[in-house]
Amino acid sequence: MSESDYPLAADPALEWRGGKRRYDLVRELVLAVLAVTVLAVVASVLFSSPDEKQVTIAQWANAAPVDFVTTALSELDRTSGTAGYGPPYTHTSGASQNIVGSFSLQRLIGVHIPIDSAHDFVLDPLSIAAPSDPPLRSALSAYGSASATQRSTWTAAYGKALAHASVQHGNVVVASGQSGPVGLMMRDLLSQAQSGGLDGALVSAGNLFQTDYTKPLLLLSDGSYLEGLAAKQHLLGNQWGMMNEAGNYPGQAWLWLYTFWYQIKPFSTSANADAQIWAIMALLSLALVSLPLLPGLRSIPRYVPLYRLIWRDYYRQAEANHPQSQSGTVNALSRTPRHNEETND
Repeated sequence: MSESDYPLAADPALEWRGGKRRYDLVRELVLAVLAVTVLAVVASVLFSSPDEKQVTIAQWANAAPVDFVTTALSELDRTSGTAGYGPPYTHTSGASQNIVGSFSLQRLIGVHIPIDSAHDFVLDPLSIAAPSDPPLRSALSAYGSASATQRSTWTAAYGKALAHASVQHGNVVVASGQSGPVGLMMRDLLSQAQSGGLDGALVSAGNLFQTDYTKPLLLLSDGSYLEGLAAKQHLLGNQWGMMNEAGNYPGQAWLWLYTFWYQIKPFSTSANADAQIWAIMALLSLALVSLPLLPGLRSIPRYVPLYRLIWRDYYRQAEANHPQSQSGTVNALSRTPRHNEETND
């Protein structure tokens, strides 16, 4: 049987014998890139960026000063979420999530981004302004020389007063008490945050490019302000199949399976849900990548020929034009050049 016995266009693997016209792929590519570039520039000028503006500590401190000071106090006395998170930030015992039994990747990797919440979020940023501020310098000195018991007494007294605080002209006003230097420290830290100075202090690492936003993100996550913004945009993860992004835009479609596990037991009530769901998704991803290598699974299309139903028109024509093909065991898609040569012979 020769190629002339096949009808034209019956088999996409055969050479096209019909009419042809020149197509300049490079020109089409250049024109397409230019068109998309012009449209992107025009759209950005007219509509600006579709992304939500970043949330800063200055924005937080000005919009919710009491929440900021409450969070800063929890960092100072090391009772915040970050202070007790465990690896990779702290050495908190029993804080790591386990995958199976007592096996924890957090403990296995260890603490490689050490965070001391009191120093990193409060004392070190305040020490930047202390040289030019004698009252603050004295307050830091008094706090640093006090015993751990005395510090706890001061922070507890200020926290009790903070529960009844009011906001006047952006400042947090609390009743005077036995809080020692903590009140002045919190007042100055709030002022530093509202001016934007704390944003810069937390990313300052002595490098030319300041791109490590770990500390600002951890501080923001310990407060209630960021969670409130996330709740307004349905980003808390308590919706089945949630895959939203900030703003009125859908998120990545592959996230539906990841978020699905959080809605069912035992993961919905497990303290180790994050680690366990990560392990499940890692195994599922590994199985998907290994699918062509797994005996049995890789043969499913051969025993369950769903592809023939999808491409039924093609196979109907192919089998009509190739009567020697038995139940599709030899078909146009699976023919190799060598098989074509043997058939032509």
